[in-house]
Order: sequence, then structure tokens, then C-alpha cells
Amino acid sequence: MKREATTSTASLVQLTADAADDAALDEIDAIGSAAFDAPQFSAREELRRPWTRCWIAREGGRALAFLIAWHVVDELHVLNIATCPRARRRGLATALMRRSLEYAQQQQVRLLLLEVRRSNRAAIRLYRKLGFTAMGVRPRYYSDNGEDAVEMVLTLDPATGAVQPGRDEIRLEV
Repeated sequence: MKREATTSTASLVQLTADAADDAALDEIDAIGSAAFDAPQFSAREELRRPWTRCWIAREGGRALAFLIAWHVVDELHVLNIATCPRARRRGLATALMRRSLEYAQQQQVRLLLLEVRRSNRAAIRLYRKLGFTAMGVRPRYYSDNGEDAVEMVLTLDPATGAVQPGRDEIRLEV
């Protein structure tokens, strides 16, 4: 674990494969199970990949939220972000997204990419607040209910890290 920052009383910690203990990995998996109807990932498997980046929000020694992303060349793909139900509406997801954005700027990443359920209006509002735009739809993407995924992108100037203004490529009602 390294790089701590603070949001409210929670600290943000980047978790690395060599510093991840079983308890932290179990906590991430438990948050994923509580947050998603059908979680399709394992923190252990994800952190084995050298391109995986993971941040967790901790409070009182317990993980409350996490973000898992893949850093591939000059892109950061946000795969999963989740907050345990009892800790929602406290800004943890926003803090984790901002931390991943800081990482992207430091690493001269050009694009941040993610997919979000069309019905997840709260998440779409968060991503828009950070500067993401809607670039496409993946029809019937989610296997549990056939819901569409909205593809979103945030473009950074790799030299300065500045967020580049974008516009939606598809019409999206939020």
C-alpha cells in the first residue's frame, strides 16, 4: 500500500500486488459482492496483472470503497468502482475517481475510459461532473439483465494533464 490522501475521515490508498494482503483483497471482494448484483471479478486475479491499478478508501482500518483500473499504454480503463452500501453518499466514489484522474495526469495518460449501466444515473452524473462524455452504447452489454452500457471517455492533454473539453457523441438523458 502507498500514496495516502484523505476524504472526510477516509484515507485513499493505492494497493499494489506486492503489498496486498489477504484481508484487503477479501474486503474488496466483499464490497463488490455487496455493490453489484453479479460481480464478475476477483481482486486477487486483477492485482496479478501488471497493468492493474487499484485504490481503496479506508476508514478505521476497514475498506469502504475501491476502484480498479487497467493502465494500458496511454489509456486508463476504469473497470470497477464500488462503495459498500453503508458508506454511500459520502463522496468516496468521487474521491477515488479524482485520485485515478491524478494518477492519469502524472502518468501522461491520454484517455480515461469506462462503461456504465444506462440506468445508473448517479454514476453518470459523477462522471459528467469530472468531464467525461458519452461516446457510444453497447446494446444489451450486461449479462444479468441485458441492460445497455454507456461508453464514456475523458480526454487529457498528455503534456499538461489538462482535461480536454469534449462533447457527447450520443444522446444521453440523465
